[in-house]
Amino acid sequence: MKNRSSMVAMTACLVALAVSGCAGKVKPIGGAPGLQVAQLSDLPAPTSGDRFVAGEPYVVGAFDTIEVDVFGVPDLKRTVSVDASGTFSYPLAGEVQAAGLTPRQISAEVARKLGAYVKNPQVTVNVTQMVSQSLTVDGQVNRPGSFPVVGRQTLMRAIAVAGGVGEYARMDDVVVFRTVQGQRYVGLYNLGAIRRGAYSDPEVYGNDIIIVGDSKERRMFRDLLQVVPVLTAPIIVAVQSL
Repeated sequence: MKNRSSMVAMTACLVALAVSGCAGKVKPIGGAPGLQVAQLSDLPAPTSGDRFVAGEPYVVGAFDTIEVDVFGVPDLKRTVSVDASGTFSYPLAGEVQAAGLTPRQISAEVARKLGAYVKNPQVTVNVTQMVSQSLTVDGQVNRPGSFPVVGRQTLMRAIAVAGGVGEYARMDDVVVFRTVQGQRYVGLYNLGAIRRGAYSDPEVYGNDIIIVGDSKERRMFRDLLQVVPVLTAPIIVAVQSL
């Protein structure tokens, strides 16, 4: 709850800066030590070292290369590449899902499939070549979660991979959290403006966290209709612009 409250507070600061027009260059956010807000075009790109979080398991993605080894069965040792669909083929096990899973989870899946042929298989999976990283899309999207990033990825494409925005999404309240060389940055984006061509669709990277905001006004209409259904006359409610 504390982390969620911090994110809400940071988002409020971003909105205030955007409305006041004072988000020209990188500025510190009051009350949030170590956090800075940057104008959209100034949100810095991460270095290769920034795309991996120390202490967190790596999530395999498409086109990564992994080595699969079964203890005591040298003939089953293989180095395979994950294909574009996120799977790879392995002797006896057939097609195995890999994208979006950690090496340990892949090991467990291969062991499960080999169980019919090898007694108590002990499977080890190591990533030998990392091509993709993953980012997180949360908030008002249809399929929140972590998704692999292969090649160049943009904000609009990342949200599309997450199933698109939800019914109650705020198109002008999309926040990207990014860490560059130990410094955490936050960018506020407007999907409607991007769609209209007001500015370019920004690139996003592995380890970015994207949060799509919630429209309380739209949600209020849903709650109101559950209590007072429209039977003989429309319901008129004075609200702020959606």
